[in-house]
Amino acid sequence: MRTQEQIKEIIERLETEYPIAECSLDYVKDYELLFATRLAAQCTDERVNKITPVLYGRYPTLESIAAADITELEEIIRSCGFYHSKANDIIKCANVLIRSFGGRVPDTMEELVSLPGVGRKTANLILGDVFGKPAVVVDTHCIRLTNRIGLVDNLKDPTKIEMALRKLLPPEKSSDFCHRMVLHGRAVCTARKPLCQKCCVRHLCMEFSGDDK
Repeated sequence: MRTQEQIKEIIERLETEYPIAECSLDYVKDYELLFATRLAAQCTDERVNKITPVLYGRYPTLESIAAADITELEEIIRSCGFYHSKANDIIKCANVLIRSFGGRVPDTMEELVSLPGVGRKTANLILGDVFGKPAVVVDTHCIRLTNRIGLVDNLKDPTKIEMALRKLLPPEKSSDFCHRMVLHGRAVCTARKPLCQKCCVRHLCMEFSGDDK
């Protein structure tokens, strides 16, 4: 496991490497990020960003999404994969937002995970990016990198990793840190062939065995 000094250095080096830490999903309205995140499950953000302009162009309000014909909505989001369940969740979620929350996206973990198709990862993203609250978004990049670096010890369960990181990371930096995990995972610490020699935190990584560690 990493010491507090090492964790502080990891955070600082990633901040320098990736000064802009933000979600790569495009959105304007709060609920658009909520639905875009659902579409991004088992799909790339790049693909989702091509689909959401069409989706929100056809259904420009929460009310129109709630009343959408599911077959039509499925056709719009088909290329995201799992379009049957995603369309069903989006329509149901829009209805719950209108019926139970006055058309607004709630700002607590408990309320967010009560929404159809919303788990802790999505809820944390909304809490951090929309409401500026301390949040820990654990996606596949975060799982891979935190284990490799040694911030967690052989954990694969997202909730356990989230709880472990909450104890390690300063709350005000946790959301941005997770965005930087995604950026670093895409650019350098890839799943199949990590580019360790280009890594800004390689000397602090448990798996790096280079001479200059």
